[in-house]
Amino acid sequence: MPILDIVVLAFFSFCWLFYEPLLKRLGKGRNVINTDMTVIRRRWMAEMAVREIALLDGQLLGHALNSASFFASSNLILIAAAAGVLFGGDTALKSIEGLAVLAPASTLVFQIKLGVVLVALARGLLDFIWSIRQMNYCLAAIGATPMWSPRAVLEEYAEAAGAILNPALSAFNAGVRGYYFALAAAAWLLGPIAFAVATAGAMVLLLWRQRRSPASAAVRKVREILERQPVVTGPHLAQNDSERL
Repeated sequence: MPILDIVVLAFFSFCWLFYEPLLKRLGKGRNVINTDMTVIRRRWMAEMAVREIALLDGQLLGHALNSASFFASSNLILIAAAAGVLFGGDTALKSIEGLAVLAPASTLVFQIKLGVVLVALARGLLDFIWSIRQMNYCLAAIGATPMWSPRAVLEEYAEAAGAILNPALSAFNAGVRGYYFALAAAAWLLGPIAFAVATAGAMVLLLWRQRRSPASAAVRKVREILERQPVVTGPHLAQNDSERL
């Protein structure tokens, strides 16, 4: 493999493996969507615990579960397509290698390039599968919420449910992020320069959306509003507390 390809592959690996630790470091304070959403999801579970009927919460999480299932299915199709070319023998490889837009490369290097795309997609699929499993755990936790328990119990339960929900949706985000890096890896087929530009572009785009996009500003505002507003219990819990007294 040419030295330039090795260098760009190392740059891609660094960006892919260290993006999440970098984001966590940037998000220790504020101004990162993932950090702000962690607070919002915990608040969601706190509001869910004091609702008289948690039907809305189950529907919202069910929608997220359907989205994760859709992405997982789409990811599986892409994996099958890439694996079909990679393991389809010389005929499949030569039919792709003959495309004029692709950079010239030996068969082994071409297989490595497709293998990187396949690995990126497979990692995303595993994230989606883990997200789906955790969302199912969270649905069970929502269904089992002790709605008429004392306030202290509900607060503790909401914190525990949030500890299930946050990793589930974080895994979903990681699966979606896998598409960015899979597209960057696919750019390697066009040459090392295209690979480097696509990788850097994916990093810049992801970080911009996390910190500077209109959505990040709106999410930050939602977090600030929720942090100023305490959780208010409904009349069903007020009545229950008065009966205890």
